[in-house]
Amino acid sequence: MRITMIGTGYVGLVSGACLAEIGHEIRCVDKDASKIERLLQGIMPIYEPGLDTLVGRNVEAGRLSFTTDLAAAVDGADAVFIAVGTPSRKSDGHADLSYVYAAAREIAASLTGPTVIVTKSTVPVGTGDAIERIAEEANPGIKVDVASNPEFLREGAAIGDFMKPDRVVVGTQTDTARDVLQKIYAPLEAEGAPIVFTARRTSELIKYAANAFLSIKITFINEIADLCEAVGADVRDVSRGIGLDNRIGTKFLNAGPGYGGSCFPKDTLALLKTAEDYQSPIRVVDAVVYVNERRKRAMGRKVLKAMGEGDPRGKTVAILGLTFKPDTDDMREAPALSIIQALQDVGVKVRAHDPEGMVHARELLKDVEFVDGPYEAVEGAHAVAIVTEWDLYRDLDLPRVAGLMAEPVLVDLRNCYTRDQAEKAGMHYEAIGRGGSAG
Repeated sequence: MRITMIGTGYVGLVSGACLAEIGHEIRCVDKDASKIERLLQGIMPIYEPGLDTLVGRNVEAGRLSFTTDLAAAVDGADAVFIAVGTPSRKSDGHADLSYVYAAAREIAASLTGPTVIVTKSTVPVGTGDAIERIAEEANPGIKVDVASNPEFLREGAAIGDFMKPDRVVVGTQTDTARDVLQKIYAPLEAEGAPIVFTARRTSELIKYAANAFLSIKITFINEIADLCEAVGADVRDVSRGIGLDNRIGTKFLNAGPGYGGSCFPKDTLALLKTAEDYQSPIRVVDAVVYVNERRKRAMGRKVLKAMGEGDPRGKTVAILGLTFKPDTDDMREAPALSIIQALQDVGVKVRAHDPEGMVHARELLKDVEFVDGPYEAVEGAHAVAIVTEWDLYRDLDLPRVAGLMAEPVLVDLRNCYTRDQAEKAGMHYEAIGRGGSAG
């Protein structure tokens, strides 16, 4: 099928490349001419394992192309996907739909025949209704069916998530839209992927509900970790003990410094705003947002406490890991941002390393010394904090780290090591949720 993807950000580029991989003809559109030019040269705008190879293969096969010409790209398309950003509005936390609406207006104005407009962007309930009105205003009389098809892509594992999904959710109001989406995803369905068809508003809500629930799991185990530290229990064993209950499951039960990224922070806020607009508050999600924001900054205080008494001003802390999770270069809402700010507020010098995130980190952080490797980061430091669990940081030579440091203090915010490992290397060790634990 002929498909147009509006937006070549994380969702649009991965989705477009994967749809091409399963046999469709994909035209990706972006207003940023420099981004399109780089893509034409095979240069990816994001770091995602395997994406450059996937894009290159499908460009070479003639199934994937890039352009800034939206009108030409939508001409003759069976479906046009909107995959533009929906950041949180700073004023009220609601999803900023200006990019979605602008794309919908331009798509509709360019159409010369019937098509299906599909929202791939994460949008609040009722956005599909608004897109229908916009399309009618922009091009009266043109036949447009609007569908919702939310993405469930984990950064760092997005290609696998798309090609072998837990489920594909499609929300439609017409048989035409349902039939088109059925044909688009037929190759995945043939491989066993469940296709969940719902009403459009239900589909829009599913994405927010899913991310809110995962945020709740993360925040729950983080608060249990605090309790473990207080009572002398080990959160790793608690996580295993509850996660083996198949009603709960093992995923998203790793305690850490709080959630971040492009989805959970903005989606929980947008869900709360929708709930407020419809006078149906979701108090548990409200509490999760409150707790998570305060936890990230509290991790900075945890590092300071591990450094012991005395004025920390002028001391150096090495931060290992800046992105919100490994295998991505995404710095959005990363816990490292709040941790570093908390340290800098009391006069601590920060030296940092991340395998992929330092380009974006330099745009967001001031007065941070960025270095080329973890051992350069810890040299002369009074503490080192592991903030992102990159594999590189799980296999450090701890005796070497201790020997390079001014004070061998390891604050393991991702529980990458055991107390025995650290102490045998001559380090003072603090972790998450492992009160009194030698492991």
